Amino acid sequence: MRWLIGLLGVQIALGGALVALAATDNLPFGDGSSDGGGSASAAEPVPRPKVDRFNAAGTYDSVKRQVALGPRPAGSPASRKLGERIRRALPGGRFQAVPGGLRNVIGAVPGRDPRRVVVVGAHYDTKDQPGFLGANDGASGTAILTQLARTVRPRRLRPTLVFIAFDGEESPAGAPEQEFERFGLRGSKVAAPGYRGARAMILLDFVGERGLRIRREGLSNARLWRALRAAARRVGTARVFPAGTESPILDDHLPFIRAGIPSIDLIDFDFPCFHRACDDLSVISPRSLDAVGETMLELLRGL
Repeated sequence: MRWLIGLLGVQIALGGALVALAATDNLPFGDGSSDGGGSASAAEPVPRPKVDRFNAAGTYDSVKRQVALGPRPAGSPASRKLGERIRRALPGGRFQAVPGGLRNVIGAVPGRDPRRVVVVGAHYDTKDQPGFLGANDGASGTAILTQLARTVRPRRLRPTLVFIAFDGEESPAGAPEQEFERFGLRGSKVAAPGYRGARAMILLDFVGERGLRIRREGLSNARLWRALRAAARRVGTARVFPAGTESPILDDHLPFIRAGIPSIDLIDFDFPCFHRACDDLSVISPRSLDAVGETMLELLRGL
């Protein structure tokens, strides 16, 4: 699905993305708190939020319904069926064509300031390998995305929120893993150029497993990540987002970074069932879904 950026050559190739990241890092996100030091133990339970605005049970049901479709590789009948469900779930839902017969699904909730746009994204396809259900890797982010879209009311927030479910994040079967950036990220490559000037892009990826702990991914905008952690502290979910930075990773936020948009990737690096058959419903925790959902609602209020 995605490769850690460990080789110097790849890091140099990403120089343009890092320049764009630095160039857009002057936006007034966050509260100025530090992002360094320490880590939380994944053995600690995921805390219950101090607020109750997000429908965690409904979000878990969404994961369950996606998994019940079976494997959902891009372009498959199961993926197209899911795409139709997502279109109906998103406000003003519409399809955006992606090469190869694929389809992003896009919806929006208008804010008080139509010129101030925040993109929230997740991918809904699964890795094209037999029996892979992608409960966390695909379904969890999609479920939180659609629930957020149902929860946020028009013009209650300042920014206009654009919700995008990406198709074709995973590279096709048989594509070389070392060329993931070339063959994968198909939907986000199509979507990102249309949102140049957006205030932020937030990607939801591995966000539903038990014992959830999400540190800052190396390409994620530092100020926007501090704003996320500040939001988590306000709602009582700070342990889910411990301090520290992990390696950069190739994911659907990268095309948005290249477009000059401050972007962050919510992904748990310690998920043990990455592209394995054990990524099924048993790994999903409604409390983890709730913690991310409540944190997201709080973050979006401040953007």
